[in-house]
Amino acid sequence: MNSDKKTRSKKESFFQSHELFLNRSDLISRENEKKGSLDWQLTRVRADSDQFRSPWIEGYCSRQSISSGDNLEIMVSTDPERQFNLEIFRMGYYDGCGARLMEKIGPLDGRKQTTPEPGEKNIHECTWESSYTLNIKEEWISGVYLGRLTTIPKGNEPYWQSYIIFIVKDDRPADVLYQCSDNTWQAYNRWPNNYSIYTHPRGVQGPWAQVSFDRPYGRQSQFDAIVNDPLSMGSGEFLSFEFPMVYFLEKHGYDVTYCSNSDLISPERGLKCKAFLSVGHDEYWDIRQFRSVEKMRDHGVSLLFFSGNSICWVAPFSPSSAGQAKRRIFRGGPYGANNDYAETREREYGPFPYRGPDEGLLMGCRNVKPVNGGGDWVISNADHWMFKGCDVQNGDIIPGLIGWEYHGDPASIKGLEVVAKGTAWVGGDRAQQWASAIYPGPRNNIVFNASTIFWSQGLSRPPGHTLPWSHWSRPHGPDARVQKITHNLLREALDIS
Repeated sequence: MNSDKKTRSKKESFFQSHELFLNRSDLISRENEKKGSLDWQLTRVRADSDQFRSPWIEGYCSRQSISSGDNLEIMVSTDPERQFNLEIFRMGYYDGCGARLMEKIGPLDGRKQTTPEPGEKNIHECTWESSYTLNIKEEWISGVYLGRLTTIPKGNEPYWQSYIIFIVKDDRPADVLYQCSDNTWQAYNRWPNNYSIYTHPRGVQGPWAQVSFDRPYGRQSQFDAIVNDPLSMGSGEFLSFEFPMVYFLEKHGYDVTYCSNSDLISPERGLKCKAFLSVGHDEYWDIRQFRSVEKMRDHGVSLLFFSGNSICWVAPFSPSSAGQAKRRIFRGGPYGANNDYAETREREYGPFPYRGPDEGLLMGCRNVKPVNGGGDWVISNADHWMFKGCDVQNGDIIPGLIGWEYHGDPASIKGLEVVAKGTAWVGGDRAQQWASAIYPGPRNNIVFNASTIFWSQGLSRPPGHTLPWSHWSRPHGPDARVQKITHNLLREALDIS
């Protein structure tokens, strides 16, 4: 038996032992054949004078993720009190529409609900009454779902809108597990009045602030420097940094299923899939997430970090004041084990109650300091198989693809190859070095680190999406090379010949 046949035999044996389907599911392809919606975006959004919330209508969900058949409580506040409509959309490709209308509900009675007083660690946790109980239908497949809230105006007044967001998960074997970066969405969420993990009076990087999932997502938190898109109000960072990847995957029929950060505190879900995707801005991980993904890699699941600034801070989950699990996080300490950069963060911002493992030994590259900036993605290993069909040479650039945060400092891992590297410009004029790498896993799987939050910007430009920018640089949108590299990586991870 030659080496290629041995490799394939090992992969098939592994996936058979985990009861995976060797014949790929067409669930996503069939879902995207259904009629999409031309009207799912927000049209009329109004932010208050602080620009962080929309008190005219705003809401949140009782869970980050939920299974079909279960009930989701949706909490909504309207000020002034108005009736409102709720439309639920599943995000995908849908012949280019980007979403499918799943259910329209209303009119519902809205009421003004109380803005919470600051609590422990300056937390702002809402205890709003439920406005509607949404049953997740059995036929609703896994995906990212947006709920569009629209006030019903009185007289000649205008209507106002915002989103809620939740993830429908499942437990089926699938090729690709897409983990939404919702811990980071919440860490940066500045609702109601410039409050986030970064805005505690004691400073921006310490362990003092705690945030709750029991509150609306306000305006996209980096609107003053990264994404100026008020029409994403209530959707966290999904539309800005992750939707182009979802659109791309579902357009091409990949067998993908979705989960939240909170669904990976144990590895069982991931062990039923062949590839794990971290997408966009995936900064905050509970240490249990790290150990789960580490175990997935060691059992043969390929890890594809199409993300930047990932696994930077330990974010322990804790229950809400009502006792619901995994509804609070705080910055518990740096990842990096005993590396100098972790020790420096401890000295500058600590003391912290936790120290996470060396993220470079999982991702291949690490979080460097400074970690933000903008630049071009520069190919340095053009002969690598991931560039097959891309017609590239060393030194070729993909303009603006690095940002707004990235990775560098490749780890010492057997077989690791740096495939791209270059300079990011911090503040527009200060240099920092980044690197993208790939290494072989222990069971013929792969681990890839794209080393940029902006990777998805090179995959697609779906409806409702605004290109971000960083430090006087920006990605240019869909790029055939980024698309081909992503296909090549996925085909290798999924063993598609």
